[in-house]
Amino acid sequence: MRDAIQAELMMSFLVSEELSFRIPVELRYEVADPYAVRLTFHLPGDAPVTWAFARELLLDGLTAPTGDGDVHIRPIMPGFTADVLIRLHVGPDRAAFRAGASPLIAFLDRTERLVPRGREQWFADFEGTLEAALEDILTTEQNAG
Repeated sequence: MRDAIQAELMMSFLVSEELSFRIPVELRYEVADPYAVRLTFHLPGDAPVTWAFARELLLDGLTAPTGDGDVHIRPIMPGFTADVLIRLHVGPDRAAFRAGASPLIAFLDRTERLVPRGREQWFADFEGTLEAALEDILTTEQNAG
């Protein structure tokens, strides 16, 4: 069984109303973190930036505006599955990206075949993740002291 799914697509980075440019974006989904998808944006001249957010958020944003907090996703034209607007917020900084819905749908379909929606808890390793996080904290405290 595969542990991850990866895809790459081009998105438009919307700098302003008048200026945008296309950038490669890597999409990644891992069985070890079945509730999340990761998007890594490869901006020219900068180190890649990765955002992780709920797979459900991306799926819901294909057909209706969704998102609270730092990630908002909505179709460009409600009722149509053509393009999607993804807005990311970090404090006062904001970035907007426009993506074709078709490659996102294809990616989400592949994630669904790997881990069906509603069955994520069967794949999530919360105890192992918690143990690793606690071990990291303890090691850091011991090294600092």
